[in-house]
Amino acid sequence: MDTQSIQFNDWQRILFGNAPPIFLLEVLIRALFTYAVLLVVIRLLGKRMSGQLTITEMAVMLTLGAIISVPMQMPERGILHGVVMLFFVLAFQRGLTWFIFKSHRVEALTQGHMITLVKDGILQLHELAKVNMSREQLFAILRSEGIAHLGQVKRVYQEANGSFSIYRNEPSAPGYSILPQMDHQLQQEVQQPVEGNLHACRNCGNVSKGNVQEACSACGHLDWENAVQQK
Repeated sequence: MDTQSIQFNDWQRILFGNAPPIFLLEVLIRALFTYAVLLVVIRLLGKRMSGQLTITEMAVMLTLGAIISVPMQMPERGILHGVVMLFFVLAFQRGLTWFIFKSHRVEALTQGHMITLVKDGILQLHELAKVNMSREQLFAILRSEGIAHLGQVKRVYQEANGSFSIYRNEPSAPGYSILPQMDHQLQQEVQQPVEGNLHACRNCGNVSKGNVQEACSACGHLDWENAVQQK
């Protein structure tokens, strides 16, 4: 299309494109047919496609979306080409799943690894950096589970599929408060400073007793505040 054919008052082209208006009816038929085939393909891919997606499953879903968009909208493209590609993706995903089941190496390469984000109330900063997650993002996840300070956390794992598994410390230990600093009322209601000169590192959550002029033994930072515990 050349620049001279672009007119801002050409509502026929803007609304219907270069296809005649009757093509809208064909688009409806194409969409219904493609939708039905897509439902069949997703059903054959398995129940995992409707749950928490892995990296490969997310790639398959994006590929399916790219495949069906052209046959539904382009009058010069037939639907059969898209249907063939849908079933090709189905076969590819089934084959890849078989290889993943048979080989731990292929599984690790395609699915990724589980990583530990919190260990015994201490943030694993190098692991957070690997997944490009900030402390506040992790704290928001923990707060949604009713956790107010890191002393309540034994382990936090990010699974290979991106979900989080949280194991609590029973009983909880003194730790670094993850409640919003602006919410003093909630802080006073659910937690209190620990007696015994215990301090928590603001960088990693490590709890130490004694001189706050010394660097944190876990991360090397010199930034402390009073450790807290549940009331």
